[in-house]
Amino acid sequence: MPLDEIALEELGLAPRWVRKGATVAAPEVAVEAVVAAPLEATVEVAVEAPPVLAREVAKPAPVVERATTPKARVEDAFAADEAPQQARPERERAAPAKPAQPVQSASEEPPPFTEEDFAWFDSVAEPVLPHDIEPVRAPRDDVATLDWDTLAGRVASCTRCRLCEKRTNTVFGVGDREAEWMLIGEAPGENEDRQGEPFVGQAGKLLDNMLRSLTLARGENVYIANVIKCRPPGNRNPEPDEVARCEPYLQRQVALVKPKIIVAMGRFAAQSLLKTGDSIASLRGRVHEYEGVPVIVTYHPAYLLRSLQDKSKAWSDLCLARDTWRAAGGGQ
Repeated sequence: MPLDEIALEELGLAPRWVRKGATVAAPEVAVEAVVAAPLEATVEVAVEAPPVLAREVAKPAPVVERATTPKARVEDAFAADEAPQQARPERERAAPAKPAQPVQSASEEPPPFTEEDFAWFDSVAEPVLPHDIEPVRAPRDDVATLDWDTLAGRVASCTRCRLCEKRTNTVFGVGDREAEWMLIGEAPGENEDRQGEPFVGQAGKLLDNMLRSLTLARGENVYIANVIKCRPPGNRNPEPDEVARCEPYLQRQVALVKPKIIVAMGRFAAQSLLKTGDSIASLRGRVHEYEGVPVIVTYHPAYLLRSLQDKSKAWSDLCLARDTWRAAGGGQ
């Protein structure tokens, strides 16, 4: 056999003569088939995982690497969609499927809110802003511009405090509206509430006698008023808020009369005018001031009816008032 045929025989390339009709087994590896295979074919390469050691964490199964050809990427995409649920990662199976949200068209109106939508507001303290607080309505401040008749009508219809609920009449004042002497009492009593005039009854008669001792008379160079224009129930002392709401009326009366001397008769009248809590004993014998007018403090006529020994003290107070009046230019 020639050398070239021997070489081909060794390489497995020598021609073989077979009987007609017999089959020839295909070679184990067809080089022509591998060369002629299209480029798009998928080649799978098994990467063998290293052996698992007892002290190492278990490693995943062999990974199958796929060629990154266009055809392979398309096949991978379809395979992922068609894979069964158990073949997917555990964390994807654990997550519950979210229900599909309906698509709301632009023309549809949003659903109305319910109480549950605002339930979380109940546990949150809503801040109170200054502009959210409703201011307290103060009484009308035009009292300082009223004339006598308008002021008297305003007092007659006054409802600024709760004393208006049980009064019979308001006690505005009485006397000479251009007097140089002004006497101010505490609050109306039962007789004053019934008649609508200050200092009536036995206390009123004693006051008239005191005025005569000064050559004065009710309605002649004297004007008489009270701190409070309505009778407190049970003749109790007025509350501070009642005094504050009624004081503008008295302030306007003083401004209209323009007296030269004021005599505060009684502890409550003196404390209200002078804005003090001192006793009447400590306030007597001195000259005070209210709205720019000198003030002399003395006892109330009703008190003198029960304490006759203090009448001499009241006379001393009236004498001090007369001297102060003259020093202020009174009687000229």
